[in-house]
Amino acid sequence: MSDRKSGCLICGKPLQYYETEREMTCVRCGKAFRSNVSCEESHYICDVCHAERGAEIILEYCQTSSGKDLIKMVQEMMEHPFIHMHGNEHHIMVGAALIAAYHNAGGKIDRRTALQEMKVRGSKYPGGSCGFWGCCGAAVSTGMFLSIVTGATPLSGKSWGLANRMTAQALEQIGKVGGPRCCKRNSFLAIQAAAEFVEKNLGVHMEMPKRIQCCFSSENRQCLKKGCPYYIDSDRPLVPCMQPKQK
Repeated sequence: MSDRKSGCLICGKPLQYYETEREMTCVRCGKAFRSNVSCEESHYICDVCHAERGAEIILEYCQTSSGKDLIKMVQEMMEHPFIHMHGNEHHIMVGAALIAAYHNAGGKIDRRTALQEMKVRGSKYPGGSCGFWGCCGAAVSTGMFLSIVTGATPLSGKSWGLANRMTAQALEQIGKVGGPRCCKRNSFLAIQAAAEFVEKNLGVHMEMPKRIQCCFSSENRQCLKKGCPYYIDSDRPLVPCMQPKQK
């Protein structure tokens, strides 16, 4: 069986989201934070502890990968047990995969430096922002990627505009599908939007499969099933290379 849990990483119970923040203590590092989420047993894990191991896996994979197929790359990372069903590690992973594929497709970028910066920026974007801020971290990760590869700053001109437009286009696709949140679905949607945007605006072609199928629906308590464009059902049989691993 998979070690991933769609709920609490301590006990597996469903997560509870509160409309207003409250003070909580991380069960791993012992530090106090204000947050909107804990599990039914009141376990709370801070964003740093939640994503720490996953971020290491993401950077190691993206630094050494020769891949150009963005979806294949993120699906391989998603299979790792430290990449949870949901979590803020996806805020790093989307942009990191884009950096690696962009580099491998001929984009002019110092991959190692760019990936380190992606980790720094993605780590600062909090979990749950999709619902509480109306701005999914997977979409923001595409904007971070665009900012990094174009060298954008708050004082930039064209690159500033490109980074914001990139985030907007990814958010538009994510918002069209609707909630509840799914970090896998939103990552796929954001990456599709980014691949199209980058080719049009930067002239770098990053590969995408003709068909994307999600093999994680059984791990997501809130899966939209047929409401998700990537859901596998009897009407849309599996593409052989996308078959889920045995658990």
